[in-house]
Amino acid sequence: MRNTKKQPKGLTSFSSAVKTPTFVISLIIALIFLAFGVFYSEFPTYINETFNWVVEYLGWTFILGASLFVIITIYLIVSPIGEIKLGEDGEKPMYSTPAWFSMLFSAGMGIGLLFWGVSEPINHYDWPPMGEAGTEGAVHLALQYSFFHWGLHPWAVYAIVALALAYFSYRRDLPMLMSSTLEPLLGRDNLNGGIGNTVNIIAVISTLFGISTSLGFGVMQIGGGFTQLFGIPNNEFLWLIIIAVVTTLAILSTTSGIDRGIKWLSQGNLIIAGSLMLFVLILGPTLFIFESFTHATGAYFQNLFSMSFGIDAAGENTEGWYDTWTIFYWAWWISWAPFVGTFIARVSRGRTIRSFAIGVLLVPTGVSMVWFAVFGGAALYEEHFVQGSSILESVLEDEAQGFFALLNLFPFSSVLIIIAMISLTVFFITSSDSGTYVIGMLTSKGNMNPPVGLRIIWGIIEGGFAAVLLLAGGLGALQTSAVTGGFPFMVIMFVMIFCLILALQRELKAGSLPHERARIYKALGDLQEERKIRQNTVQETTNHEKKNEDQK
Repeated sequence: MRNTKKQPKGLTSFSSAVKTPTFVISLIIALIFLAFGVFYSEFPTYINETFNWVVEYLGWTFILGASLFVIITIYLIVSPIGEIKLGEDGEKPMYSTPAWFSMLFSAGMGIGLLFWGVSEPINHYDWPPMGEAGTEGAVHLALQYSFFHWGLHPWAVYAIVALALAYFSYRRDLPMLMSSTLEPLLGRDNLNGGIGNTVNIIAVISTLFGISTSLGFGVMQIGGGFTQLFGIPNNEFLWLIIIAVVTTLAILSTTSGIDRGIKWLSQGNLIIAGSLMLFVLILGPTLFIFESFTHATGAYFQNLFSMSFGIDAAGENTEGWYDTWTIFYWAWWISWAPFVGTFIARVSRGRTIRSFAIGVLLVPTGVSMVWFAVFGGAALYEEHFVQGSSILESVLEDEAQGFFALLNLFPFSSVLIIIAMISLTVFFITSSDSGTYVIGMLTSKGNMNPPVGLRIIWGIIEGGFAAVLLLAGGLGALQTSAVTGGFPFMVIMFVMIFCLILALQRELKAGSLPHERARIYKALGDLQEERKIRQNTVQETTNHEKKNEDQK
């Protein structure tokens, strides 16, 4: 299928964008939420009750949903569908592979890896999903489940949304909107109708909840860095100052565009984070890190199927562990999916489905595993083998302190903490910046470069969401927002998968995929060759018969 039409631009005017139903209704819902958070005294209690209800009655849906997304992504890689281009057949990728990886990784994982790189393995060591805490088995499980939570499942969630958006936008000439992914059911004329607008509004709100969770983690950890360096209390007042400063920087970044602001910051920050990881690997317990990485990798893939569907319905294992960890993570990734998926689709034009899915699914998974093996492995070594280690104590007191508690054990710890805070701040900026782009696109009918004024509005609201959630209960409120924002969008993802597979199968049957065209062309060539052979045979027979007649 040749893409002969130009990509729709959406609404380029700020005055037009702010009049759309998607923008108006999304803004009203966001402001109502902010008002409740500021003026409703029972808001923290309501937040906790919401979290408990969702994980108790709907937690199993996240377990099944995330596993289904992994299966579908693998199917798209191995099937003939994988040869389709996300764009015109001969089109080249719009970004180089290193730039592409840096942008999708910064948008998809950045802040979370810094926040949980030490705190999650140490938490699992102290509170494992099964068995006794503080044992050799707990050390192994800590990395195994950290790999699980940051491995194939989250990136499969992102890949599904990004593939659907990129396919319908670059291949079917539709605006880059969530409603466009349902085109086989809605039809082209109804993408901005009632159902289409509802889908886009849910995507906006889900994105606000998901990105606010991540930004909240970033704020808490930046505050933890100030505590380590200067002894400043990591409290609500400091959080508000950090939110105000970093949100301002993110808004300044978003005015410079993807090709400059986000791209340069993402590439530079990966170098910073990679250098920090290499420093810890070399000066830390290197042999233990390599050995634990090898063991945890084997355990992860060996038990992947059982872990993917584990929810402990009979209460055999640690009570409340799956609710607190796996279900929260799957809901968080799903609430991030409209944001990260849209951003990945935005920068992925020109790649085949196979190369795209392999890149999104496998490479960031591998990097995440290495990250947890280095930082989490170093922390586990200190806690399990070194007498008097205080990492667990720091994590239990404030999970935002775990990363810095590990860095304090190394030479030049103050410099390392400053570098980590710089990296964390840049991740904050790129995540917020990317989020404003995505929400701007959703509220400007798919404009890939939404009006600057629109991006500024949503950047301010993102910061407001993070502030309200932190003031409403810190980490618990952030987890609730992820779970609450994830469920409605997961329902949309199920429909999205159906529409994507339906559209791809139709294209497969039409013979428009490169693989199918090659097969058809080969068959036609064989027929033409066979026809020539028959013609030559007939001609030779005719000539032979004519020659015999002449001789007679």
